[in-house]
Amino acid sequence: MSDQETETLNDKAMPLMEHFIELRRRLIWCVVTFVISFAVCYHFSQQIYLFLAHPLESALRAKGQHPQMIFTDLTEAFFTNIKVAFFGATFLSFPMIATQAWIYIAPGLYKNEKKIFAPFLIATPFLFILGAALAYYFVFPMAWKFFLSFQIDGAGNQMHIELQAKVSEYLRLVTRLILAFGIAFELPVLLTLLAKVGFVTVAKLKKFRRYAYVIAFVIAAILTPPDVITQISLAVPLIILYEISIFSARLVEPKLFEENL
Repeated sequence: MSDQETETLNDKAMPLMEHFIELRRRLIWCVVTFVISFAVCYHFSQQIYLFLAHPLESALRAKGQHPQMIFTDLTEAFFTNIKVAFFGATFLSFPMIATQAWIYIAPGLYKNEKKIFAPFLIATPFLFILGAALAYYFVFPMAWKFFLSFQIDGAGNQMHIELQAKVSEYLRLVTRLILAFGIAFELPVLLTLLAKVGFVTVAKLKKFRRYAYVIAFVIAAILTPPDVITQISLAVPLIILYEISIFSARLVEPKLFEENL
């Protein structure tokens, strides 16, 4: 059977009820995976939190302080563990969710469309993890060192001011930064895919470059704490990723023209 005949068979309309049954099957797989991941992450929630807090611990020890964190509400620690488990379960279950989404969508795509989307599906989690790793291993140590520099070591009659970090507020900050950097690193995937399907061109991306640089700093100012170090740490990678997107768009753009001939 030829590829054209196979594509014709795959393009046959599926009854609406079968669509719903298939969708329910994929959603069940996603929900079960997330629930199991949530249970595992909740069991190890304290270890996960300590891992997220390790950059702050190291920064405090470097200043000769004993690292400690506090919670001021009776239920704060419990709900923090819930949020940690939810955050971890999202990471663990994403490959399964993406796989089930692909299994549901792929039968409705032609062979050439599958070739277009498959590489982007693989690149998406890789780039997200790369962005999250940059935030954790590079940005956090610099940012925490900067913020801790505002402590005042009371000598003599001078007031002593030191950090008393709350567990919930710290978790909110680190998860926001990890998500911000992870999503930002998806920029090449998005722009390259848009170039592949013809929504944008290399010429348009180059023309928009000056505005993209400004937008990168605006996004960094919105998503990160109000300090120059963290904002630059996100804005500069965004600019670099935009340039990478132009390069990758140039690689896929000729293929689009060839298909249209």
